[in-house]
Amino acid sequence: MTFRELVVAYFQYPAIIAYLALAAIAAGLAIWRPAPLIATLATIAVSLFVYPLVWYCLHRWVLHSRWMWKYPLLAGTWKRIHYDHHQDPNHLEVLFGALHTTLPTIALATMPIGWALGGFGAAMAALATGLVTTCFYEFCHCIQHLAYTPKNKKLAMMKRRHMAHHFHDETGNFGITNFLWDDLLGTTYDRVSERPKSPTVFNLGYSEEVAARYPWVAKLSGGVATGHPVDRIRKAQAEARAAAKTDTRS
Repeated sequence: MTFRELVVAYFQYPAIIAYLALAAIAAGLAIWRPAPLIATLATIAVSLFVYPLVWYCLHRWVLHSRWMWKYPLLAGTWKRIHYDHHQDPNHLEVLFGALHTTLPTIALATMPIGWALGGFGAAMAALATGLVTTCFYEFCHCIQHLAYTPKNKKLAMMKRRHMAHHFHDETGNFGITNFLWDDLLGTTYDRVSERPKSPTVFNLGYSEEVAARYPWVAKLSGGVATGHPVDRIRKAQAEARAAAKTDTRS
């Protein structure tokens, strides 16, 4: 995949269009009822600083939690926003988070900061900052999951660490573009040789034994998938080809 093809694929996702449209609206509202310049600049700076911490906390202690699957009302959300993504990291339909979960989170993480620093105008500037930052994160997320090899050393490092998170050990490298909090909290690893392979890297701990007690995710998923995603896909393709041959013969 070329960089141009990557950009074209990125802008085909409705979530990205929604983020950019809402960012433009929020920026327009910030201009319509502006906060003082210093308050606006401070809001943008604080929002940019806080965003990686919020992402780290959510990724580590919510998305990788082992409590959401226990509740029927949360099981479907957890399945959509992260379980499916780890079950098949290359499944592009679930690459981006669902808007009904991401938008409230972005608003809650940014708007109170702006409101405290400069009222309505600063709150809108904070929201716009969060939305644009999310677009940047998701673009890097595309680089990490699509068949694109970045030439930039920083992007290559991000991709290497994120792929290790998905295919080797999910208990580290929670950052997407910023690994400051991984570094500070001891969850960074740069090479897969630094850690043993996690047995739960693809199922996040939701095993058949867990499903027997908490079956809601399994019911939504048609069972509990096991093994490497590539092996599961090849098996499904082989079964589909066998079924097609059977239909042709009949």
